Amino acid sequence: MSTPDLNLLVTLDVLLTEGSVVRAARRLRLSPSAMSRALARLRESTGDPLLVRAGRGLVPTPRALELRERVRQLVQDGEAVLRPAEQLDLRQLERTFTLRTREGFVETFGPGLLARVARDAPGVRLRFVPKPDKDSTPLRDGSVDMETGVVGKSTGPEVRAQALFQDRFIGAVRQGHPLSQGGVTTARYGGGRHVAVSRQGRDKGPIDDALAQVGMVRDIATFVGGFSAALALARASDLIASVPERHTQALRDGMFSFALPVPLPTITVSLLWHPRFDADAAHRWLRGLVRDACAAPR
Repeated sequence: MSTPDLNLLVTLDVLLTEGSVVRAARRLRLSPSAMSRALARLRESTGDPLLVRAGRGLVPTPRALELRERVRQLVQDGEAVLRPAEQLDLRQLERTFTLRTREGFVETFGPGLLARVARDAPGVRLRFVPKPDKDSTPLRDGSVDMETGVVGKSTGPEVRAQALFQDRFIGAVRQGHPLSQGGVTTARYGGGRHVAVSRQGRDKGPIDDALAQVGMVRDIATFVGGFSAALALARASDLIASVPERHTQALRDGMFSFALPVPLPTITVSLLWHPRFDADAAHRWLRGLVRDACAAPR
């Protein structure tokens, strides 16, 4: 089997971007006839016409549309490999990074992270956006630069992940709540009224499974879509909220927190990013700051 001509990837990328043999030839500084021959070689290599005539222009085939983003990424990766590494000047860096996080991350880890950014790179801005799901599309399409979360089945297989910290679920109630006095037993915890967090519409989770092992069922008064809402309700009522400890430390200020009396596995919160940013010096720098901000217990 002959080795494919990888130079054709650049030609294919330009052809699919321009949608015109003439414009592609002009961009690559080739003659139209040379570009036509290159297109013929591409058609032979891929077994697809790629661009077909429609009136006076050319339109991409379904196979061409399927290849377009992959080819663009391959060409960008190749350019990054062959480009000389530049020394990062943080004092001159001007860039906005978008981070997608769950509620509580900004309140708990944001102040320290922003302080480091302001000190090291005053021209850098951080944009925090909410994370309603685990869909990896925002990382793939570049609408976010990185995100935090628990790696799951829906995480894209190509997504890079690095552990930030271990977390565990704890209980939180208002000051003066009956659970703030005396020991928190399984019976007292399981017998109270709860506000449960459910982002995917499920009625039960790991806590309910653990209680079921000892023959108990939680009395869930209401479901909410996030930890901040659960804590707000618990702060203003006799409801019990069960939330991740480190992630919600700032959100639980002034509340009484306690270890859950049922065994639950710890969770690993990771930093996630797309591999296109692996070699990006500024992105690497910010990843290091996020790791540092999350390293020490708050």
